[in-house]
Amino acid sequence: MDEAEPADEPFPLLIAVTPSPAERIRLAERLEGIAPLLLVADLDELRRLIAAPSQLPGPPPAAPSEPAPATATDPALVIDSNRSTARCGPREVDLTRLEHDLLTCLTTEPVRVWSYAELHRAVWHDEGRERKADVQSLVKRLRRKLLDLGTNATIEAVRGVGLLLTDRQEPRIGRA
Repeated sequence: MDEAEPADEPFPLLIAVTPSPAERIRLAERLEGIAPLLLVADLDELRRLIAAPSQLPGPPPAAPSEPAPATATDPALVIDSNRSTARCGPREVDLTRLEHDLLTCLTTEPVRVWSYAELHRAVWHDEGRERKADVQSLVKRLRRKLLDLGTNATIEAVRGVGLLLTDRQEPRIGRA
């Protein structure tokens, strides 16, 4: 077959979606040589990569390393993993590695309540320690940064269960 001709059979491609950089590295190492591999952090990133340019409305999307610019009225919280920053509208804050990993973890499943042990394992990557005080200290710093951003997102404690990322604008049953 001539190299310029397209293949008659479908192109084998493995696609893995995981927010964890460590998990993407592990998958790349384990699946090396099996087939071409596309590793993405979330489904939105996958959609941007596979969408045909003619199907995208408006101007072409920003490069994956650059998140789309937020407008002054954009209430969305944007996490830039490449620069380790969080942005809401025109405001931006730097994140430490631990803050970035915690915020990324909480945003992967926004309606899930994460236990302190799950968050500790996801952020610190050590199975045996699982210290609640580590998570609480990190959450306190991250809440302050979210407040500085002016975003409606915050981290709330669910008594006896753990933590979740919520929107302060959402009405809560039983709250005044």
